[in-house]
Amino acid sequence: MKKIFPAVLALIAVVAIAGCGSSSDSSSTSSGGAYGSGGESTSKPASSTSSGSSSGAVVSVSRAPKLGRIIVDSKGLTLYDFHKDKGTTSACYGGCAQVWPPLITEGKPQAGEGAMASKLGTTKRSDGTIQVTYAGHPLYTYTADTKPGDTKGNDFSSYGAQWYALLPSGEEAGD
Repeated sequence: MKKIFPAVLALIAVVAIAGCGSSSDSSSTSSGGAYGSGGESTSKPASSTSSGSSSGAVVSVSRAPKLGRIIVDSKGLTLYDFHKDKGTTSACYGGCAQVWPPLITEGKPQAGEGAMASKLGTTKRSDGTIQVTYAGHPLYTYTADTKPGDTKGNDFSSYGAQWYALLPSGEEAGD
């Protein structure tokens, strides 16, 4: 019995992790947009907050082995867009935002090395936080990316749509 219990726990953990990457849409959204108050989770997501000297999130450019030059946060983690977003309005809340944390800022976003300041912007999320946008795309990191250069979320289907790393031009990265 002692040998079976750890195996059962491991199986439960694998099933839980596999459920996070499913392509079913388990997030709750409304058509009210980023300023809407319907249906969205009111708890704050586990967000990726990157701070510069002015307390604004920093977006820079780095090189990823498979994709070339892509935009990254201050920790060097890949930044993604989500095809389910409508313009600058995020469609990623609840469980989605736990797996794909939005890049949140407390000040004006800053362009680090290689990023274009003219492409940076912000959008207000339904929970009142301010999410960084690049070329009109709300930005997210991916929890499966654990170190700079990881691009495990590129061309990945999760929470009802595709996710792509972004190039410094604001275009999506290929494979």
